[in-house]
Amino acid sequence: MVVANEDLLANSQLLDTKLDARLKLIERDIKSIRDEQILMRDEQRGLWDEQTRIRLIIENDVVRAVYILTENYLSAAKRYENAADKINAMQTDIDIMKKVISDHSKKLKKIS
Repeated sequence: MVVANEDLLANSQLLDTKLDARLKLIERDIKSIRDEQILMRDEQRGLWDEQTRIRLIIENDVVRAVYILTENYLSAAKRYENAADKINAMQTDIDIMKKVISDHSKKLKKIS
């Protein structure tokens, strides 16, 4: 069987056409993947910026506020602790005064 040059040329052109069609599909898919990759990079940059902003807020606002609350809580706790001792002492004094006043009231009633 002898294949003529025209037949080989026709087959070659047919294969080139099919190959070109498939290459165009592959190129389109690659372009689509690249476009998605670019979008993902942009989104990632946006997330990095947001993460940086959140870190700054935590460092500048939250940590400082917690530190201030801690300072105030500790000093307030010490004041309450000291006040509790004074209140207990005052309660003891009041109980003694009640007894003394009650005794004096009884003695005054006997006298009058």
